[in-house]
Amino acid sequence: MSASDQQVGFTIFNGVNVVQCYHCGLPVDGALRYRVRIDGQDRPMCCAGCAAVAEAISSGGLEQFYRHRDALPEAAPEAGGGRDLSVYDLPEVQADFVRSVAHAQCADAREALLIIEGIRCAACVWLNEQHVGRLPGVLTLDINYATRRARVVWDPARATLSAILQAVADIGYQAWPNDRAHAESVARNERRDALWRLAVAGLGMMQVMMYAWPAYVAGELELSDSIAALMRWASLVLTAPVVFYSAAPFFSRAWRDLMARRVGMDLPVALGVGCAFAASLWATVTRSGEVYFDSVTMFVFLLLAGRYLELVARQHAVRGVENLAQVMPALAQRFTAWPATATEAVPVVRLVVGDHVVVAAGEVIPADGRLVDGRSEVDESLLTGESKPQARGVGDRVVGGSLNIASPVVLEVEQVGDATRLAAIRRLIGRASASRPDVVQFADRIALHFVSALIVLACITAAVWLWIEPARALWVFVSVLVVSCPCALSLATPAALTVATGVLSKSGLLVTRAHAIETLARVTHVVFDKTGTLTTGDMHVQAFVPLGEVSAADAQALAAALEQHSTHPIARALRQAAGDAPLPAVSALEAVTGQGVQAQHQGRTLRLGRADFVCAASGCALPDVPDGAATPVWLGDNEGLIARFDLIDTVRSGAPELLARLRERAITVTLLSGDAPAPVAALANELGIADAHARMSPEAKRAFIEALQANGAVVAMLGDGVNDAPVLAQAQVSVAMGSGTELARAQGDMVLLSAGFAALTRGFDTAQATLAVVRQNLRWAFAYNMLAIPPAMFGWITPWMAGVGMSLSSLAVVLNALRLQRRSDR
Repeated sequence: MSASDQQVGFTIFNGVNVVQCYHCGLPVDGALRYRVRIDGQDRPMCCAGCAAVAEAISSGGLEQFYRHRDALPEAAPEAGGGRDLSVYDLPEVQADFVRSVAHAQCADAREALLIIEGIRCAACVWLNEQHVGRLPGVLTLDINYATRRARVVWDPARATLSAILQAVADIGYQAWPNDRAHAESVARNERRDALWRLAVAGLGMMQVMMYAWPAYVAGELELSDSIAALMRWASLVLTAPVVFYSAAPFFSRAWRDLMARRVGMDLPVALGVGCAFAASLWATVTRSGEVYFDSVTMFVFLLLAGRYLELVARQHAVRGVENLAQVMPALAQRFTAWPATATEAVPVVRLVVGDHVVVAAGEVIPADGRLVDGRSEVDESLLTGESKPQARGVGDRVVGGSLNIASPVVLEVEQVGDATRLAAIRRLIGRASASRPDVVQFADRIALHFVSALIVLACITAAVWLWIEPARALWVFVSVLVVSCPCALSLATPAALTVATGVLSKSGLLVTRAHAIETLARVTHVVFDKTGTLTTGDMHVQAFVPLGEVSAADAQALAAALEQHSTHPIARALRQAAGDAPLPAVSALEAVTGQGVQAQHQGRTLRLGRADFVCAASGCALPDVPDGAATPVWLGDNEGLIARFDLIDTVRSGAPELLARLRERAITVTLLSGDAPAPVAALANELGIADAHARMSPEAKRAFIEALQANGAVVAMLGDGVNDAPVLAQAQVSVAMGSGTELARAQGDMVLLSAGFAALTRGFDTAQATLAVVRQNLRWAFAYNMLAIPPAMFGWITPWMAGVGMSLSSLAVVLNALRLQRRSDR
């Protein structure tokens, strides 16, 4: 390949000149859709992710990165795959996948989600977590075995991302940013590599069996020594590629584990295959003893076949969760001015707040915004699980990533990049996919100890057989090593949880922490907030009651001014009631959690909220609370009450069905609200909730949950607002409303994206089914190992039978977990 070809992005694959991504170097599949202008030339890109990063590098004036890279001569691969890892320290590159987070040890830490290539078992997870976790400045490293995703948090003052990636490479693995294009490339390469190794093993097995067959069927003295030796040498030649190519990953991973002073799950396989091949090689060279070439090739083939099927099933389970990464378009049609008719195609990453874009029917909405022209229907099923298209008109908000179905619309961009709802959902998915619940960690620890015990047991068994019948000692040793490899034990829990996470995400219930599904299945008490949780939060002012000399218009304007920065449903209702009237100037605006809000206006203190909070400013007597379902909100100053606003809300769809399902499961339901007693009692009576409490501050709600937990209750809390964040954190498992505040969603272990409770009702059912599958998998894994070891020790199981059993045991737990997907489709 010439230097000019490399500059413009071409390379040679199998004699064919194909387009190569200028940024990452991968071949461009299909039509060339993405280009970025770098150094005066349009460079081809394989995907929107590479285009966005390249655009950021170019816009930041860092084109010299590409000049230096292209000027470098080709060199032998080094640790890190020959990559220049320092590029990942550039802020422009990190902008797409690194974000700032608060950590207990660092107020301004950095967090990234990575893909780890080469993860094969729980020992791989342990090795990476221990090795990388020891780096100075690395605060957290969580790796999910089922998804191969890692969440790393580090202190930028003491560590760099390139050093973290290099540490991963130093122990034989590869780490990459978790972007869609590379995730697909890694999965595709993993399948292709596994299939090639399986094909070589299968071909070798068939040929070796053909040469071994005469020795099995020939009678005594029917096969001459020279012919038998020829058969053995032919079998050796055919077995060598199977051992040194198809089985190579087992040996390399086993050696890597031993160098790290760790016993991994590939070690028994490597020992079994290596010992059997070495003994057969010695027997062939010395023309003495038995050979096991047929057993070696068959065992490797069956083991690789089982792992290939497991790989395909696992990737299928993970793919459903990662579909969210594929929905955002690469380009948007932006108006050059608004109102106008001229548009230009720009990358979505260049959109800014205030831009106006047109979205044609059948296209994906590129950013969060509000419609300013047109009326259509949007499909939000991938984001919320809601299968029915939702009508949207002028003034309605739309979510980036949803599909415009009916007709063209124009929207004004309000949120872009990491501020969009889709980006928040992807971050939460990333947090869940890179974490492991306690039950998974416990199973991994058991599996790793089991491997050590297994090797000791196999050695003892071999010693006994050397004394009883030396000719059978080797293959009995191999059978014991192989038959009880605890891969099924490590897969039992993460496989089920990964499938369940995808099922729930598809229905509109997003799992953001790994323990959530397991804990939800064991819940004994469910605690609901009222406004925005059991009700829709779409409140409106039903009545206005003046209590002073201020006019209705002025009182509504004062209330809207006090609530101008709040996202609470009551605040939205009061602002809507004030309309477009100009708001009076207020200062020293302060929100008092669970009470209301206060500010200064023309030399007096204004308060809005609960009656006791408002009356405390003037010392006036508490007014009579009206009866009924309306929520009263009081407005006053330091001279007395000014007005009362009566607000009403509607019950969230699916609430009666959810409460009925909880009662069927003997789960206690409690309503905790900061609202007045009358509306709380009215809602409780309507929904049949016997345990309802009003006037509850966030501290009182948290104390209530603590009291339940002290009595042994497993509590689930559902809430939506900032007031609920500490209460959500207190509960064993929490569900935040997707329409709630960002803080509540960050605290929630699950996020309900859909407007109704139907997804949560299915969530309780799926959690119960998942826990049942986990228990079935664990019971099967333990039972299989306990039942398989004794026959192998007695010599009743041959190596190829052990390979079949081991492969089927791993495959069984994955297929059992996939039943959760079929169950959700019914």
